[in-house]
Amino acid sequence: MHEIIQPDGWAKPIGYSNGISARGRIVQIGGQIGWDEHCQFHSDDFVDQVRQTLLNIVSVLKAADAKPEHLIQMTWYFTDRIAYKSRMKEIGAVYREIIGRHFPPMAAVQVVALMEDRAKIEIQALAVVPD
Repeated sequence: MHEIIQPDGWAKPIGYSNGISARGRIVQIGGQIGWDEHCQFHSDDFVDQVRQTLLNIVSVLKAADAKPEHLIQMTWYFTDRIAYKSRMKEIGAVYREIIGRHFPPMAAVQVVALMEDRAKIEIQALAVVPD
């Protein structure tokens, strides 16, 4: 299935992995943002948009007969690094509620803007469904 890669002697990361090894069918999830299935935003709150973005990722996974535990990589793009850092506990709680206690390798990047003006977060993900 999936194997977490942790180099000897490295500090254990919190909320992500340093690496993962997987074998199976690849599912690429395009950048998801904090709007619903009708492309409507219901909130401009950062954590609310994170919640919706993660729900969108789970919906795409489900459509591909995949689950959150099949995620092997996530890249988070956000417009406000301070909002991200100051609300990490809330973001972590939402993440665990929707994705669970599965923490693939992740990157978090502040960007100047996203394509949708109201979007505060965009997450691109990759999953591998075991053979």
